[in-house]
Amino acid sequence: MRIPPRTPLGSVASVTDKPDRPDKPRRRLPRSVREQEILDAALQVFSKRGYRAAVVDEIAELAGISKPMVYLYLGSKEGLFIACVRRESARMVAAFREAADAGGAPEGRLWAGLAAFFRHVAEHRDSWVVLHRQAPEQGEAIAHELTAARRSVMAEVTGLISTGIADAGGQVRLGADDADFVAHALVGAADSLTDWMERHPEESPEATTARLMNVMWVGMRNVLAGEIWVPPAD
Repeated sequence: MRIPPRTPLGSVASVTDKPDRPDKPRRRLPRSVREQEILDAALQVFSKRGYRAAVVDEIAELAGISKPMVYLYLGSKEGLFIACVRRESARMVAAFREAADAGGAPEGRLWAGLAAFFRHVAEHRDSWVVLHRQAPEQGEAIAHELTAARRSVMAEVTGLISTGIADAGGQVRLGADDADFVAHALVGAADSLTDWMERHPEESPEATTARLMNVMWVGMRNVLAGEIWVPPAD
């Protein structure tokens, strides 16, 4: 009978031992690309955990880099969150603007922009959770980023409504204050409807946009035609 060779002192032979494997080399990427990967990971973690419960260790692990590298690139957890808000706000504004700039009459441009906004929200839920539900509860620096993004969208919508009013003419003259009022009502309604869409996943972004346009644009057109509601007399 053949006797197997003895195991050297200080080592343990086991069928469960795994062979040593060299660590997978880290990819060398441009800084801009690496930052986007970190922000992608951060967005997922912030969306899932919330800002306060999120930890940089989890973000680093998801991004495939070390925790010190995350700090080296973006400075702090607050810096990460602000960078996420800034990037996602810019993407949301760009989606609206690019669709609205495709041309056509003001109402067609507004329709296209709103539909693009609702599609963007439906397709990027992590982004919208961070922007819509978490960011407003954070500090002044984060609120500033949200205000800047909202102001940009508001300017786009106000311009479209002002042009639509001017093109429509009508019996009733509506001015800049009216256009600003309608724009605020429209953007506020669009924000609120994103929560409604989440509860009604069967509703397409286009169908939601059509509902909103029928309430807001048709209502404004009726006002221009002289159909004005007034409170009932006491």
